[in-house]
Amino acid sequence: MAQNPIVQTAYTADPAPMVYNNRLYLYTTHDEDESTWFNMNNWRVYSTNDMVNWTDHGAILSYTDFEWAKGDAWAAQCVEKNGKFYLYVPVISKLNNRGAIGVAVADSPLGPFHDPLGKPLVQSEWGDIDPTVFVDDDGQVHMYWGNPQLKYVKLNADMISYQGDIVEVPMTAASFGRREGDPKRPSNYEEGPWLYKRNSLYYLFWPGGPLPEFIGYSTSKKAEGPWKYGGVVMPAEGRAFTNHPGVIDFKGKSYFFYHNGALPGGGGFTRSVAVQELKFNPDGSILPMKMTAGIAEALTHVDPYSLIQAETISWSEHVKSFQNNKVGVFIKALKNGAYTCIKNVDFGDKGATTFFARVGTTHNGGVSMEVRSNAVDGPILTTIQVPITGGDDRWTTIDTPLSDKVSGVHDLYFVFKGKAPSNILFFDCWKFGK
Repeated sequence: MAQNPIVQTAYTADPAPMVYNNRLYLYTTHDEDESTWFNMNNWRVYSTNDMVNWTDHGAILSYTDFEWAKGDAWAAQCVEKNGKFYLYVPVISKLNNRGAIGVAVADSPLGPFHDPLGKPLVQSEWGDIDPTVFVDDDGQVHMYWGNPQLKYVKLNADMISYQGDIVEVPMTAASFGRREGDPKRPSNYEEGPWLYKRNSLYYLFWPGGPLPEFIGYSTSKKAEGPWKYGGVVMPAEGRAFTNHPGVIDFKGKSYFFYHNGALPGGGGFTRSVAVQELKFNPDGSILPMKMTAGIAEALTHVDPYSLIQAETISWSEHVKSFQNNKVGVFIKALKNGAYTCIKNVDFGDKGATTFFARVGTTHNGGVSMEVRSNAVDGPILTTIQVPITGGDDRWTTIDTPLSDKVSGVHDLYFVFKGKAPSNILFFDCWKFGK
């Protein structure tokens, strides 16, 4: 029943959730495989409407899309206002080799995003990372960022400029708790702020130090503060010495996103995003929590009679995500026995009788995909023999009858088989027929 980490096909970190049109979009950074530093080149997007099955939309923006940037695609946040989507990102500027906050704009939560300014939105003397942006009920937009100094500005209505001077928030124990053993750092605040509002109370979540980081929170009656320390939300744990909060309300519940190093090969520079429900006391204080297995129960069903992307996954093992200009995002099975799972698929009373898939392989013979119900070794609905197509820019479609009609609600497992030592097959999309 494990759901965390919610993405297993790439290393992800710094989760930034956004809700739009009854769907939750999750923007993440991307730790490159086998990294020994914060080697991060692009921002990725995942989405869900049920909190257990996540669709990978791939990399939607890179630091190279900013002509003035030279690297470091670190923690970002996307917000929507008046049908436009604004992605606020920290990068290193070519102009002076210092950190800066840029902004990219799109007409869709999936992009394409472009840089409207051609220069940084914000650059102070130091510490310009981890922006969080919040559009308040009155339309005023607030932005916090910074490590180790928390900084703040009000954005203008155009979302790509700000008013007044950059404010350095007082780093007091009353606002962020007392840091023990470091007289130069009187408060716990470290980096990665996240601004959130519930009822009439503003919450500022933040990772606190010293390393490894816990996640704490502060509250205020105003978005600009002053802030009052509320306590620890999540203690330091999870094999990653950093953390990054993201909090959102979706379909009547509040969700808390964070990252850890729980995947195979995971650690401080190869992190993975996770999520669990956030609970509040009647007075607005937050119930502390530890990392859990995540969200087990889907909020809605999956319709198997519509075209589903193969990169819509609840859980997977030995599978990686890729994208190209031919099909967009797709997955590759890395070894024999690799699989993906999608949960809570509703076939209805009449049931399905056929199965369609778009697949390919570079291997000649002996490659197959088993479609199973309810378990990785559950009943086989059908088995597809995958013919050689060549590279992952060449595909074939297969339509096949099921061994028996399937009805009702099931979890589906796609199990990939082949004698080759690696890269067994690639898989783009599927659907069932009645």
